[in-house]
Amino acid sequence: MNNNTDKIIIFDTTLRDGEQSPGATLNIDEKLAIAKQLARLGVDVIEAGFAFASPGDFEAVSKIAQTVGTETGPIICSLARAKHEDIKAAAAAIKDAAKGRIHTFIATSDIHLEYKLKKTRAEVLAIAEEMVAYAKSFTNDVEFSPEDAGRSDPEFMYEVLEKVIAAGATTINIPDTVGYTTPSEFGSIIKGIKENVSNIDRAIISVHGHNDLGLAVANFLEAVKNGARQLECTINGIGERAGNAALEEIVMALHVRRQYFNPFLGRSVDSETSLTNIDTRQIYKTSRLVSNLTGMLVQPNKAIVGANAFAHESGIHQDGVLKNKLTYEIMDAQIIGLNDNQIVLGKHSGRNAFRTRLKELGYEVSEADLNKAFVRFKDVADKKKEITDWDLEALINDEIQQAPDLFKLELVQVSCGDRARPTATVTIRTPDGQELTDAAIGTGPVDAIYKAINRVANVPNQLIEFSVQSVTAGIDAIGEVTIRLSHEGRVYAGHSANTDIIVASAQAYVNALNRLYATMQEQRHYAQLAAQNA
Repeated sequence: MNNNTDKIIIFDTTLRDGEQSPGATLNIDEKLAIAKQLARLGVDVIEAGFAFASPGDFEAVSKIAQTVGTETGPIICSLARAKHEDIKAAAAAIKDAAKGRIHTFIATSDIHLEYKLKKTRAEVLAIAEEMVAYAKSFTNDVEFSPEDAGRSDPEFMYEVLEKVIAAGATTINIPDTVGYTTPSEFGSIIKGIKENVSNIDRAIISVHGHNDLGLAVANFLEAVKNGARQLECTINGIGERAGNAALEEIVMALHVRRQYFNPFLGRSVDSETSLTNIDTRQIYKTSRLVSNLTGMLVQPNKAIVGANAFAHESGIHQDGVLKNKLTYEIMDAQIIGLNDNQIVLGKHSGRNAFRTRLKELGYEVSEADLNKAFVRFKDVADKKKEITDWDLEALINDEIQQAPDLFKLELVQVSCGDRARPTATVTIRTPDGQELTDAAIGTGPVDAIYKAINRVANVPNQLIEFSVQSVTAGIDAIGEVTIRLSHEGRVYAGHSANTDIIVASAQAYVNALNRLYATMQEQRHYAQLAAQNA
């Protein structure tokens, strides 16, 4: 293994660190859908989860390893603490992947040693060496992270890194765990490792960073200049606290400014070869998928994938762009897979045209999912004359990426007005097949709907967020509703799209309830298994 590669390895941790965002909990099918899309995107490594964390996490990592971890697919990685039981679970979870990696870690900063681990430096050094060797007994691809590297004593960290590389670590990941460092500091850390770890040429230098000070992407780019060749990031920058370095921002910075970065990777300044293996045309679609499934909306002014990223309101800007896009745009929207908002289909369009357009947009769906989506398309086409690519994306994402179909909304009807009390009637088919109807009064139509649904479903929860976005302009636009529910400290997201915002609100709520209820069932199932094995 040589850390002087002239390509940047993209290590995606959306399914591990990204899922640790409050409310970003995903079920196994949703994780698998994201993993498949990450493979299409072209990431080199997917950190599929923390196998030892729970039976559900283990199953998700294992399923991704079996399905996505093909010979031509990405490396499938599982995180593991520097403990025998964690590493053993990680090895078992990734065993079916053609290319599997175990990523183990232990903290090296004095603050973590004293207050979290309650161990001496000598003890941590011995554990790190032993656990990397243990991981190496399962796979040749072992990654090691000195947690809180950004606040660790460099000399001690150098010693740890030398020992773990000697024990078999092939990737050394340097995490800015709390998002504390600045770009120049982070670059110096990487430079120091290259200059002071005698066997560093036997490992790839990786970086992982959080965005607490808004510096994660800048830190990574500085790390690249100083020798880092793997970047650990997430889609839309999701993750704990303020999130992680955003994959789309890193990749596009390296793409747009490759003439600047080429020399740092030993290339000629004018080389047009991509610095990563990412298919940039899949970026927007991947962003939308992760946003929809996690319920975490992308802010309009978010770099690369935000709704305003390629919009121009200033008259001067509009005039310049109309004359030549280069006046105010440093990249073409199509390069991230964002097509012009053109009319493509109407109510007279057939199934074949619908299927063809979905393929052009990059969607590969089963016949069953195609049929469901086509029914939705026809329904919307009867209400909305102009069907755009954005409308199609909203429909297909809404139709084929649903939560478990436990509670099903059969009917929703509201009555409201400036002199009326908002009243909602709903009919819900319960998981055991009963069809129940109830009504409720609320402060508004959506509040009344949610109260009525709660009366029928009887699943304890607290609504903590409700948001509405328009997919396109116009009075007949499809509206996307995202909600988040809280129950016993966990947050569950629901999403739906419809030309009727009231219906979308009800469907999104049922969607979130299904995720919550499915988790409750899963917990009961694993508790029963544990009791049987006790």
